[in-house]
Amino acid sequence: DATLVGLFEEQVRRSPEAVAVVFEGEQVSYAELNVRANRLARLLVARGAGPESLVAVALPRSVELVVALLAVLKSGAAYLPVDPEYPADRIGFMLADASPVCVVTTSDVVSALPQITDVLVVDDPQFVVEVSAYPGVDLQVGFGSECPAYVIFTSGSTGRPKGVVVSHAGIVNRLLWMQDRFGLDVSDRVLQKTPSGFDVSVWEFFWPLLVGAGLVVARPGGHRDPAYVAGLIVSAGVTTVHFVPSMLAAFV
Repeated sequence: DATLVGLFEEQVRRSPEAVAVVFEGEQVSYAELNVRANRLARLLVARGAGPESLVAVALPRSVELVVALLAVLKSGAAYLPVDPEYPADRIGFMLADASPVCVVTTSDVVSALPQITDVLVVDDPQFVVEVSAYPGVDLQVGFGSECPAYVIFTSGSTGRPKGVVVSHAGIVNRLLWMQDRFGLDVSDRVLQKTPSGFDVSVWEFFWPLLVGAGLVVARPGGHRDPAYVAGLIVSAGVTTVHFVPSMLAAFV
């Protein structure tokens, strides 16, 4: 009976100075990640986000993507991952079907999105000024473990894609089982290479952040380059990687 937000904030209090996210030479501590997510969460709440609502996140892999996912959860809303590499018609269908209160994106991606009334462009100077004005302390948004945490659309191979809603209880149960079975600790670093529109990405994003490990985020498109992935595993000290069996065989 817990939420991703509650478990993450407990870990922030345990290891505020530990490295939470590593991306392209940038390192972000748990405390800094929490502050950045809190500020964005408050902006999302001001834009109408809250329990039982959706916020679309159309960002490439980056520190900003991790911040945005946490911010949506902290606002009480569920996040809808939108891979910027999706075909325009799939993106349009997902956004029309899910009706998010707003979309968090970048200036490179926003032109590929259908006409949407409320877009937050994280690399826009005006956004940076606006979000920085909010306090970085934890929010007090009331929602429980049965509240939706995220929505992932199916491939649509047997018809129209369908958005599947997953509660905090569902993903927390999965992650706590993984921790009990595999036991990450603060010395571990987990590679995040799965596109955010696939369910495996959820484990990669949040499992390390609930237990004080480091999240090493692969560059956009990097998951397709075995030499880059192998080099990143070595250079970043990655200890834990997820592969489906067929891809693992090819990688090895």
